[in-house]
Amino acid sequence: MSNEMTTKLGKIVIAEELLAMLAGYAAIECYGLVGMSSRKLKDGISELLGRDNLSKGVQIKLEEDQLIVDLYIVVSYGTRIPQVAKNVMEKVQYTLEKITGLKVSQVNVNIQGVQVVNR
Repeated sequence: MSNEMTTKLGKIVIAEELLAMLAGYAAIECYGLVGMSSRKLKDGISELLGRDNLSKGVQIKLEEDQLIVDLYIVVSYGTRIPQVAKNVMEKVQYTLEKITGLKVSQVNVNIQGVQVVNR
């Protein structure tokens, strides 16, 4: 899937991979997030993704000219999970809309695990 916009100067095509990377980078900036996780659990265990693979923890769909973003994350033990999820939703929506100009109708957060973070 690619998203296209037409302006008076020509056509702009934004690749799904770029949208996923932007969403992943926006998400990992949020407090309480340990990292992005693979969309598939292996034997009930979530795999943390490195910075180079953040887009593998994001799924982008386009419906009626609006983006739907599904994020797969691992949160830090001891944080308020609903608050972390809310912050991630708001940050990803704001970032994608500001950078791309596209409308984000949904940001769905799937929490794949909780991890103790050594400080």
